[in-house]
Amino acid sequence: MNNGRIIGLVLIGGAVVVCLLGAAVTVVPLISGDLTPAAMVLGLAVAGIVALPLAAIGVFMIVRGGQEAKTDVMAAKQRRLLDMVSSRGELAMSDAAVELQIPRDELKNWIYRLVGLGVFSGYINWDDGVLFSAQASKLRELTNCKKCGGEVKLVGKGVVKCPYCGTEYFLD
Repeated sequence: MNNGRIIGLVLIGGAVVVCLLGAAVTVVPLISGDLTPAAMVLGLAVAGIVALPLAAIGVFMIVRGGQEAKTDVMAAKQRRLLDMVSSRGELAMSDAAVELQIPRDELKNWIYRLVGLGVFSGYINWDDGVLFSAQASKLRELTNCKKCGGEVKLVGKGVVKCPYCGTEYFLD
């Protein structure tokens, strides 16, 4: 459980305590006859005014904590993808999708995102479905495709593509 969720639960607990204290402070004197019903309603309203923002902020923190947890899981999987490619040198997209438990299209988006962030350099042949790790300095000097020998062309920020076989090279 992350800090946002813990803080949210504490705030909601605080709101409940404020409501219970407000009820105890107003209902008990009402029963004993020391408080009028109008004063009890006013006391409960004051407790509600204090408790409502605490509860609202608590709910917000729990929701935000859930979003952060999802982001943390995705970042951990992306780090794992980088580690798998770096340690193995080459990685089949199908193996990566199974190990990371994500669809192939999402894996493709992750690869482009990691290239855009400048944390991955290598190349991939989408037809063969194999991702290769490579030193960026070697790829910057690349003029011909390593697979088919065709001349490669720059197609986007940090991406060079062979127009003949479709192999894409990612530069950082």
